[in-house]
Amino acid sequence: MNEPLLITARDNPLLQRIRKLAGDPGAYRKQGQVWLEGDHLVGAALQRGVALDELIFAESAWAERVDWRAWATKARRVLRVPDPLFKTLSGLESPARLGALLVTPPAPAIDPVAASVVLDRLQDAGNVGSILRSAAAFGARQVLAIKGTAALWSPKVLRAGMGAHFGLHLIEGLSPDDLDALQVPLLATSSHGGLWLGQAALPQPCAWVLGHEGQGVDTALMARCTHTVRIPQPGGEESLNVAAAAAVCLFASSLN
Repeated sequence: MNEPLLITARDNPLLQRIRKLAGDPGAYRKQGQVWLEGDHLVGAALQRGVALDELIFAESAWAERVDWRAWATKARRVLRVPDPLFKTLSGLESPARLGALLVTPPAPAIDPVAASVVLDRLQDAGNVGSILRSAAAFGARQVLAIKGTAALWSPKVLRAGMGAHFGLHLIEGLSPDDLDALQVPLLATSSHGGLWLGQAALPQPCAWVLGHEGQGVDTALMARCTHTVRIPQPGGEESLNVAAAAAVCLFASSLN
């Protein structure tokens, strides 16, 4: 295997682009590329057959990780940079020594009958990524993000999603009216009213609607929901974190 091209200039245009993608949650929309940092995300993308534009190694990783080097045949171009320079590309305290650029995946059309999750202006990237991970784990295949939700392909959401992105159809920037394309019932989570989860049959498939961490589900969106569902909490807490609630609801749906 030939040695990858070595980049040593800090102001190299490619490295500047990666820094922008790593530091700006919405930069992928302008740049048309997504930055995957770490072997877990890169491996998850390759496992799903995603094409990589560039695969970037820290020099130490290229020298030491034969398993990672095997991925070089899967990328259009392979590059290596000195370890101190790779650290400038990372948003992590402990840089992963490997990253990849891929073309921002195009949003598919809404599948009207898919088991879905609707994200209504969720702000926390960790919550969004965790919900994507639960959606993939429990059989939802489509995530629809209302405008105002944290950017789905941002680095923090990608890290929290742990590779779930590549098993889901992701569509963002939607309005409540766009959900008219769905032919499955919409179920909203609620902390104070509606059906008790586990005590009533759930429609299958359905679309779970998860609302803003502080404000809940928007009124216009709530009006489109056929049911509200609440989770029994015998321990006495008032409500669950939205990502935890999503995991419980999606698991319950998977049992039907």
